[in-house]
Amino acid sequence: MNAPRRGFLRVDNRRMLGKLLVMVLVMFGFGYALVPMYRTICTALGINVLTVSSDRAASWSGSETVANTQVDPTRTVTVIFDANAHGPWAFKPETRSVKVHPGQVTTVMYDFTNTLKRKVNVQAIPSYAPMQAAAHFTKLECFCFSQHALAPGESKRWPVVFVVDPKLPRDISTITLSYTFFEVGVSTPMPPAGPDT
Repeated sequence: MNAPRRGFLRVDNRRMLGKLLVMVLVMFGFGYALVPMYRTICTALGINVLTVSSDRAASWSGSETVANTQVDPTRTVTVIFDANAHGPWAFKPETRSVKVHPGQVTTVMYDFTNTLKRKVNVQAIPSYAPMQAAAHFTKLECFCFSQHALAPGESKRWPVVFVVDPKLPRDISTITLSYTFFEVGVSTPMPPAGPDT
């Protein structure tokens, strides 16, 4: 009587294992598809948009000349820089704001320090306020174009080279450029850093 019962349990265990493996594969596939889904949704809605696509970013190189733009000296736009770190890192702009003329190429610097005692891979995501300013704010060079690996305690100083399009609506006199740094390749949010992290 015990032999058939054991066989029945083995069949049930195999079925359960098969169902669990299918669930794991489905969850992995969904997680893998989140990044392209996020980019598509954000591009469609115009939020947290990486304004320069990877193809366009690849086209910028030191050997190419950026097309000359017409500077509008009659207008001044204030660009405010904001820095957020989704993790225990030190990240800030060297300048909190600048006044620029539309069409004027401007460079600002950002400082980033990995305060952890381990290597991190990070990526910055930009966002803009007001949202309609994103279409008129072109970054020619930016650390947000790629991921960065930093050793424990390593510091980096990165430039952001940008130009505000002269076609920016005249009712917009202030643009806020905000960056948020995320750690890449971790499945759960970073816990707050303690002294032994």
